[in-house]
Amino acid sequence: MELIFKLTDISNTAQWLLDQTNGRKCIAFHGEMGAGKTTFISALCTLLGVQSGQSSPTFPIINDYVTSKGETIYHIDLYRLKSETEAMAAGVEDCLYSGNYCFVEWPEKAPGIFPTDIIHVYIQTIDADTRNIKLKL
Repeated sequence: MELIFKLTDISNTAQWLLDQTNGRKCIAFHGEMGAGKTTFISALCTLLGVQSGQSSPTFPIINDYVTSKGETIYHIDLYRLKSETEAMAAGVEDCLYSGNYCFVEWPEKAPGIFPTDIIHVYIQTIDADTRNIKLKL
């Protein structure tokens, strides 16, 4: 599946993505630096009921957010990691297999630790305001 969207319409695109997941909660986001991975994840968190405090977890690796329903959402950024061993030591696997929503940036840093049913989202920059998004379900 593929969709071209404007960043000004990211909320509708995030809802479209949620509609495609069929209940799967682990989503891996691929894209170059600045493609909009964190922005997209923030839009997903807002739709799922996170009130505030969303940011890129580049330095802490894992941010957890609580929705208005008391559910936990994990936002993981593997950019700084050098191996799957580092990801496991940081507790990434615990999040991935927790049953909670888990949104991962830079999944190519530790490809062997993900559930087999993870959804891969590829975001490509077309211009300053437009992105192409491809889903691998």
